[in-house]
Amino acid sequence: MSLGLCLSLSLLLLFYLIYGCSIVSLYNFLAKILQNLIFFAVSITILIGNAPLWAKSVFTCNSNIPVAQQIAACLGIPVGKSDVSSFSDGEIAVSLHESVRGSDCFIVQSTCAPVNDNIMELLIMIDAMRRASAARITAVVPYFGYARQDRKSKPRDPISAKLVADLITTAGADRLLTMDLHAAQIQGFFNIPVDHLLGAPLLANYFKKMIGDNPDDYVVVSPDLGSVTRARNFATRLGCPIAIIDKRRPRANVCEVMNIIGDVKGKKVILVDDMIDTAGTLCNAAKATIELGGAIEVYAGATHGVLSGPAIDRIKESPIKELILLDTIPVPQDKMLDKFTMLPVAPVFAEAIERIYEDKPVSSISL
Repeated sequence: MSLGLCLSLSLLLLFYLIYGCSIVSLYNFLAKILQNLIFFAVSITILIGNAPLWAKSVFTCNSNIPVAQQIAACLGIPVGKSDVSSFSDGEIAVSLHESVRGSDCFIVQSTCAPVNDNIMELLIMIDAMRRASAARITAVVPYFGYARQDRKSKPRDPISAKLVADLITTAGADRLLTMDLHAAQIQGFFNIPVDHLLGAPLLANYFKKMIGDNPDDYVVVSPDLGSVTRARNFATRLGCPIAIIDKRRPRANVCEVMNIIGDVKGKKVILVDDMIDTAGTLCNAAKATIELGGAIEVYAGATHGVLSGPAIDRIKESPIKELILLDTIPVPQDKMLDKFTMLPVAPVFAEAIERIYEDKPVSSISL
């Protein structure tokens, strides 16, 4: 700025000496120069303001490396160089092999099984980046574990979802990017911004191609009362009617179908849920729609395929013709069935990361 001022004054003096101009002419000339300088400064400010001031980096822990690689590929950048391993006594070791100072860092890690190990990997990598002077740290958690422990269902129960939220915040994360929390109010457990993506648009696009011009042949079915809102919104996307399974759960991970609310007779059923754990709810609902409701075919879709315990055997023996899952949780090859269809979430997360990096709204992605 000092150099520019000196040059301006020198030009004014030269103009005055050569032309011997009046004070009025000198004033007008000075005003013109100042106007041009202001226009140039504003233009540069706008250009700089539209571009982030720090680099963008995508790192991954061990839970879902393929999704992290796909996200990085969509963004056109390599996955950050790091190692996440364990010492001989089981302690987790994280090493960053490139500088993240002043960078906008995104750590991809689903907190699926082994849940506690994956959570600790995420926390330790966040801490490592915070101590390495990263400008901003975003935890990209396609599947958020402990989400079902979001309230006290009986006396002296913990609210573990809140605890995990506090751990992520305390470790040093500045933002959370996730998909289909089991309960949307979990966003309020965090004291940092949460960008909540929806898996329904991805599933709906797949089923729209299947349905084609025959939406009246299909019925979207909620497998339990807790998924009614999700099923209603999904049915609206597809233009299909809705039915509801009324069930009773005598104890954890065990359910009993009671009744079907709605007409599924002679229809093709689409069961939709946010996650499939032991698959008891899903398979009982599928069986009920065939045996009690008179449906002719059953399809199912879910965002998170937890697939624990007897889930694979139940799905294999169920009347479900095709099960569509998003790859927020990796499904091992020994659990893959011919019934499974996996849809990628990387393009959606990559777009969200790009918008976060550029400080643009993320909400329109899930429309």
